[in-house]
Amino acid sequence: MKYLSWLLRAAIFFTLFAFALNNQHSVTVHFFFGAHWNTALVLVVLAAFAIGLAVGALGMVPRWWKQRSAARRSQPPAAAEPAPAEPHGI
Repeated sequence: MKYLSWLLRAAIFFTLFAFALNNQHSVTVHFFFGAHWNTALVLVVLAAFAIGLAVGALGMVPRWWKQRSAARRSQPPAAAEPAPAEPHGI
């Protein structure tokens, strides 16, 4: 199973690597107020993917906090620790 996992990771890596090699064309991204960015297409795709991941993760943070606080409220209070047992035969 371990080798199958590494084989899958290698296949994903080489697929993404081939994608990057095939998309090295120069593109211009135009922003507001006349600003622009000249770079390779693969960097634009990577930046869009990273920004999408960040926005998605930040969008889930409030729900995570709400579920975490609900889980803390539903836990029973911690029981008092029992006294240590006395050694026998002394």
